[in-house]
Amino acid sequence: MTTTLTSIETDPCRPSDWEPSSKLKALQESFNLDGEELNSYCRKNGIYAHHLDEWRNEFMTSKKDDLSAKQKSELKLLKHKIKQLTQELNRKDKALAETAALLVLKKKANLIWGEDEED
Repeated sequence: MTTTLTSIETDPCRPSDWEPSSKLKALQESFNLDGEELNSYCRKNGIYAHHLDEWRNEFMTSKKDDLSAKQKSELKLLKHKIKQLTQELNRKDKALAETAALLVLKKKANLIWGEDEED
């Protein structure tokens, strides 16, 4: 007696379990198919034509701003870090400008009154 594979082992996963990359690949492969060719493709892959229509609509209407929670938290941390670095850079720029102004004043004072004996 020969054993056959059950339908669970041979059937692909449910259409709702497909990864976006697999959905996109299926849409690309079935793009030019129509009628019986499309039905044959769908049967071979365990999906219906309406799944392809739904996936096409999902890709067409999907927002680019859809971020996962992890990406949102990383983005928030990066924005905070950028803000801190910008504040630090501004503080250092001000300190550098103040130091440069003091050096210029010292040079001018030395030119007017001469060199200090302490220098």
